Amino acid sequence: MKPINDRHVAEPGLAVVEIAAADDETAFAIQELLATRWAIAPADRTTHEPGEPGVRLRCYLDLKQPPEA
Repeated sequence: MKPINDRHVAEPGLAVVEIAAADDETAFAIQELLATRWAIAPADRTTHEPGEPGVRLRCYLDLKQPPEA
């Protein structure tokens, strides 16, 4: 994955969440769970590093905004 950009955590209430999971379905289920509680910029795909187990997904949370209805 690319390094975390400073603007994604530039102020309190902003967070970068990296999810490590066994498969895509699990990673997206966790992302969906986060989206029910906070506003997020969701990821549309996971990544897999050769030789590493499972997949990774990165999404961005804004704790200051309510989730989209």
